[in-house]
Amino acid sequence: MPAVTVDDLLVLPRVERPDPAVSLERPIRSVTVAPRGFEGEGFPVRRAFAGVAQKDLDPFVHMDQMGEVDYGPGEPKGTPWHPHRGFETATYMIDGAFRHQDSTGGGGLISDGDTQWMTAGAGILHIEAPPEELVVSGGLFHGVQLWVNLPAASKWTPPRYQDIGRARVALLASHDGGALLRLVAGRLGAHDGPGVTHTPITFVHATVHAGARLELPWPREHNALVYVLSGSGSVTSTGQPISAGRLAVLGAGDHIVVTADAGQDVSTPALEILLLGGAPIGEPVAWHGPFVMSTEAELREAFEDFRSGRLGQVPA
Repeated sequence: MPAVTVDDLLVLPRVERPDPAVSLERPIRSVTVAPRGFEGEGFPVRRAFAGVAQKDLDPFVHMDQMGEVDYGPGEPKGTPWHPHRGFETATYMIDGAFRHQDSTGGGGLISDGDTQWMTAGAGILHIEAPPEELVVSGGLFHGVQLWVNLPAASKWTPPRYQDIGRARVALLASHDGGALLRLVAGRLGAHDGPGVTHTPITFVHATVHAGARLELPWPREHNALVYVLSGSGSVTSTGQPISAGRLAVLGAGDHIVVTADAGQDVSTPALEILLLGGAPIGEPVAWHGPFVMSTEAELREAFEDFRSGRLGQVPA
């Protein structure tokens, strides 16, 4: 890990360091541990947002860290056909490959640093599965799927896909070159990511090298979450420890501080984190299974539409 990297961070554009004289550091609010489970046909996940109040996550709803697992031949697994309505999914593959197919004819293969953004909107059926060649050979599988809520006024938007190939991700360096930043969506300082979202968010995968301190500007109107994919370190200037599978929720402010421990595990030489933030929607959330709606009545309607075939048909 990870699939997208560079040999020399010093050639990348840099994100300017926040000025502590005029910029407020975001304080720590909570740190939770993501429990382990299984999804789909049995691939391992960590439920990153488990135990965190919805008001602290808004506009996010759910996130799974998929893997990291090294499959043997014949072992890779995916999901069966299933429906979604009322939100967007961002599937970010760090290593390995996943193939998406949906009831509108969309989808495609994402692998090794690619992101696929699916707006379920008014409703869609889709399937996520490892490609046949990966099933035959086995191999490394590691990624993240993030669910982003849609405001009530956008829940009935037509479904769409955005394929964000690894070459389109904005590769940046921290001010001192101590961290590699992969900006998938949103804005960091003067730099923009390629993802286009109904709900404004920031999505960053950062590799913070051992002993480095990452100080990043962060939109004041967004919330701020730090999820650890691997490695160990601390968050905020107070030195709150974080390690693999931990989610830190930060309070209000203008910038984020994360520090990687000087001594990392041999298998994880750097601190790998996701930095997530979004403009809170501030609306009621009715969520059950594959549907994220605004009211219980809309949830019942979604299940009835699915049973009646109004969310689409599985292609032949």
